[in-house]
Amino acid sequence: MFETESYTRLVLKIGSSLLVDPAGRLNQAWMHSLADDIAASSTAGREFVVVSSGAIALGRAELGLTADVRRLSEQQAAAAVGQIRLASGWHDTLAAHGLVTAQVLLTSNDTENRRRYLNAYDTLTTLISQKAVPVVNENDTVATDEIRYGDNDRLAARVAQMVCADALIIFSDVDGLYDGDPARADSKFVARVEDITPAVEAMASSARSRHGTGGMATKIAAARIAVAAGCNTFISAGHGQNPLRRLEEGGRCTRFVASSTPKLARKRWIAGSLRAVGRLQLDAGAVAALLDGKSLLPIGVTDIDGEFRRGDTVVLTDEQGDEVARGLSAYDSDEARKIQGRKTGEIANVLGYTGRGVLVHRNDLAFTRNVASRHIAQTKR
Repeated sequence: MFETESYTRLVLKIGSSLLVDPAGRLNQAWMHSLADDIAASSTAGREFVVVSSGAIALGRAELGLTADVRRLSEQQAAAAVGQIRLASGWHDTLAAHGLVTAQVLLTSNDTENRRRYLNAYDTLTTLISQKAVPVVNENDTVATDEIRYGDNDRLAARVAQMVCADALIIFSDVDGLYDGDPARADSKFVARVEDITPAVEAMASSARSRHGTGGMATKIAAARIAVAAGCNTFISAGHGQNPLRRLEEGGRCTRFVASSTPKLARKRWIAGSLRAVGRLQLDAGAVAALLDGKSLLPIGVTDIDGEFRRGDTVVLTDEQGDEVARGLSAYDSDEARKIQGRKTGEIANVLGYTGRGVLVHRNDLAFTRNVASRHIAQTKR
């Protein structure tokens, strides 16, 4: 069961079959009903990102291409035509409900490469903080086979991971997971999945939607990515008006349960999954500020070792050289050295541009438990 009050940041993935009718036209009445749901939920303080399919389906219709076109160049051409119609449709629909729309086009490089990941993260989180609704799609016009997601289910999961969403809702033409072919009367509906095991993966059918590129298998793969990032994932049928409201009112769905929160999952990822390539030594005041939940400012850094780029993992040590935390650097090592020991207000003069005010943001930082605990104990003496 989906309980809206449990979530504050939601990613909605919309399949092509919901947005595009058989004639290749936008289903505007359905879009307006969803926009109405988003607007109503936004007034309660919830934040939304929409991952929208549909560009290729819309472009195919306008160019007169058949639905079974397979050549990448033709798919890219269809996306180039269809993306304009798709973005315009979302803009007009959301604006009618008092919402600001932003278009964000991504390839897999933007979520797999750490430097580009941080750029995309900064853009999306800034848009969200400004109360805009980012509408995300794969950048099909330039993506090659090597850098394509191929389906927006996985893209939606990566976006949910990136923005630390606590809920991913995949609206599709199926209402959830079954233990067999949903078309068979003896197949049983699966309402809750605690662990994505091989047995769960085997339940995925090979059925495809009218326009989409992925079946249940891609949705389970997306759920695996999202729940590992602390994001509860829901698969629900989107057909019919006001799909989000219907889900909130008890509509059928399959829930894939996350075992941690997005913030905790991100901290674990930084602490244990990334290789550190640099070291920042901090003064006592900076260490105390970190333990108090603050970000690392340049003024608190006394020494820098190693060569690293923005987005790389660095070790943060105290004055004795003991590791206190690990984090993602907001600057390349050469720029970090220029601003170390400087006040935030001096960064623009030193670098020649207005950069980020922190060297490591608190959201991109994870403590080394035993050392951090020792510092906390010393502070309490």
